[in-house]
Amino acid sequence: MAASNCLAKIRSSYGILSEKEKKIADMILEDPQNIIHSSINEVADRLEVADATVFRFCKRLGFKGFQALKIALASDVVGPLQDIHETILETDSPAQVAEKVFQSNIRTLEDTRRMLDEKNFQEAVDCLLSASKIEFYGNGGSGIIAMDAHHKFIRTGKQSIAYTDTHFQLMSASQLTASDAAMFISHSGTNKDLLQVLSVAKENGCRTISLTDYAKSPLSEKSDISLHTVATETEFRSEALSSRIAQLSVIDALYVNVMMAGKEAAKASLQRMRSAISEKKF
Repeated sequence: MAASNCLAKIRSSYGILSEKEKKIADMILEDPQNIIHSSINEVADRLEVADATVFRFCKRLGFKGFQALKIALASDVVGPLQDIHETILETDSPAQVAEKVFQSNIRTLEDTRRMLDEKNFQEAVDCLLSASKIEFYGNGGSGIIAMDAHHKFIRTGKQSIAYTDTHFQLMSASQLTASDAAMFISHSGTNKDLLQVLSVAKENGCRTISLTDYAKSPLSEKSDISLHTVATETEFRSEALSSRIAQLSVIDALYVNVMMAGKEAAKASLQRMRSAISEKKF
């Protein structure tokens, strides 16, 4: 992982935390400086939870213990803290709302870049490069991301397709082989339909990649390779909306890597596509 980014980890994992763990997360997000100078006992007493609950919270985020979390948190707050996920107010002007939305997207991209696991990302690139066929699956808003992925990867010259209907997903997954790759896109990583499709794809030996916002989600844990985005929810804008920006960017990065590795073959494919599309223009 490129950086520990403790605050981003907390935001990313918030949706799957228990109620007691959310109390710990809220305390850290509201006043990280105070946590750095507190002991595990002081945090537990303040929140009226057991020391073991605080310790489990740290482990869930991927830290060895409370001290490791504090070290990572300290690196996050070396400079002055600025919460650019400002609350959008009903009294805000359209320009102010636009500013806050843009800043939220910028923060989402920065957090996701810091949290991107380099090893997993390289494995995803290698998986896509070696695949005979690439299929993208997503439902609802994630289906739009899957379609965008297909729209990009069709330029690589590789056989590519996206499915947003569960029945088509299951039918296509049943035909996948060990030489293929399937990418599953889900903000929560808990979509039951996608998990069923993932199971069918894996039964056929297909390599699977997940792109979710939660590292500990069922989809992340059951896929061969897991990639994650980071997003924060605001009153008028769910985290699923801002995570789309990060999902699109991760897929862009995968696409560019595949195109670069494909070199002349990819260039030739792109040129043929541009030539064909040019017939539609004046």
